[in-house]
Amino acid sequence: MRRLRAPLALALALAAGTAAAEPAPRPYLTNGAFDAGAILPPPPKPGSAGHASDLATYAATRALAGSPRWSLATSDVPSGVGALLDNFACAAGRRLDPAGMPALAALLARARRDVVVVVRNAKARFARPRPHLGNESPLCVDRSEALDRSFAYPSGHATEGWTFGLVLAALMPERAAPLLARARIYGESRIVCGVHWASDVEAGRLTGSALFAALVGDPGFRADLDRVRGELAAAPVGPAPEPAACAREAAATSP
Repeated sequence: MRRLRAPLALALALAAGTAAAEPAPRPYLTNGAFDAGAILPPPPKPGSAGHASDLATYAATRALAGSPRWSLATSDVPSGVGALLDNFACAAGRRLDPAGMPALAALLARARRDVVVVVRNAKARFARPRPHLGNESPLCVDRSEALDRSFAYPSGHATEGWTFGLVLAALMPERAAPLLARARIYGESRIVCGVHWASDVEAGRLTGSALFAALVGDPGFRADLDRVRGELAAAPVGPAPEPAACAREAAATSP
């Protein structure tokens, strides 16, 4: 049997949930080439007005436990290419199957490596504790030592969701508004879950925007983006997302 081409092999692994067995794709940018910490403001200090606002938002969102918005936030916990493409289905108006779109899956997998590097370096610089430490307020994820040890600022989920949203908006400009709205909601789910301060999520969006700008400056990323545009244009439109699921998503995030 011939060896699968790398993008297709990666897409199939992502779809099957076996991507961990595949070699990690290399990021587009050289490690350290983009330093989010150099553009982010420091997180609000305890006692500041910004921190008081973060505390008030954290307290208010604990009341969402058990609500439809809480359920959506819980479903937004998984990250990665396959999970996020599922989350963006309603906004995209179509299912974006990694197995059927190997060029898209490969581009997002590489861009995700850039997100991981950039967020890891910024979190280490600011070393901000998460909001759930020192209290027993409800979270939409299990408390764990690993979660307690990890830092909050900027939010990795918000950075990843916003970066992916910008990529998809560039590929599907006719769906840019709903895609970016969903990317915002995906980041805000981390506030609802109780594992990030609101300012962590704002910093994640700023990080994602700046990272996308840096990626657009990379010739390899631009070439891959053009390749995915061709793939999307040629791919048959798959089944539409489930209307009931999209209705629940819209209802959970309505004002």
